[in-house]
Order: sequence, then C-alpha cells, then structure tokens
Amino acid sequence: MPKKTTSPTPATRKIRIGWFSFSCCEDSTVLFTELMNTHWQEWKKLFDFRHARVLQSHNVLDEMDIAFVEGAIASHEHEQKLKEIRKMAKKLVAIGACAVAGLPSAQRNTFSEGQKQEIEFLLARFGALPKVLRLADVVRVDVEVPGCPMNPDDFMKKVTLLIQEFQQAQTS
Repeated sequence: MPKKTTSPTPATRKIRIGWFSFSCCEDSTVLFTELMNTHWQEWKKLFDFRHARVLQSHNVLDEMDIAFVEGAIASHEHEQKLKEIRKMAKKLVAIGACAVAGLPSAQRNTFSEGQKQEIEFLLARFGALPKVLRLADVVRVDVEVPGCPMNPDDFMKKVTLLIQEFQQAQTS
C-alpha cells in the first residue's frame, strides 16, 4: 500500500494541478481515479484540481504547479496543446508508457511502407503527425512515471516528492 502523502500546513497554498490525456488507452487515468478512493480526503486539502476532465466538468488551463500528462503526441493539435500546458506548468510529469517512451501508441512509426500506405488516409483524416512522439520529443519533462499502466507505488513516491518540493518552496 502506498505511503500517505504529506498534509499541508494551514499557511500553505494548495498545489495547483492538471491531468491531461493524449493518444493512449488512459489506463493510468483509471489508476489515478482509483487512487482517489484512498487519498481523496488528503488530496482535496493539498491540491487545487485546475484541469482534470475525468474528475470535473469545469476545467481551466491556467498556471499550474504540476501538470500530469498521459499519452503520446500524434497530431499538430496535440503538439500545440502540450506546449501550452508546458508553458503553464512549473513541473510536467510524463505518465505511462506512451508519454515516456511513445509506445505502444507509436508502433505505427515502425510500419513497413506498405502498412504506412494502408493507413495514410486515416492519418490525413485525423491530421496525424508523420510519427507519433513521446512527450520529451516536444517539451521538457521533469519527472517520468513509466508503465502501461503506471506503477501506483512509483506514482505515489514521485507525487510525494513533488508535494514536499512545493511545500518547502512555499515555506522558504
């Protein structure tokens, strides 16, 4: 069972976070919502959920302390949105195998010429990039949580370190 994260002190501002998904199966998003079952009481005191479509219908894309991003980048639209997220976030965390390594979403990058021709109409229809990209191919990534799905213990360790980092910065 993952350790509890650090609770805020009364003078500490909530950590502003966003959760975003691009090309992937969203298995880490499912795990994130499952972790909420255990950590909701604690996290609602720590986090200001600025953007998390899986949790709320009203989302804003503004200044964030931490942006968690799941999925690979498969279109120009994805690329532009990721760059906007990066601009708004102090820390960007790549979540899952597609975000960290590009795969399995990027398996079309290794297709033969014949296979590429077979899917060319789909790539054109959806405005896809010639190659699927991992997040680090587009923006600076501060923390990586690999896996398909992500390892919940690894996620919790890295979240705890980020919480401590932001809380220390607020008290300094």
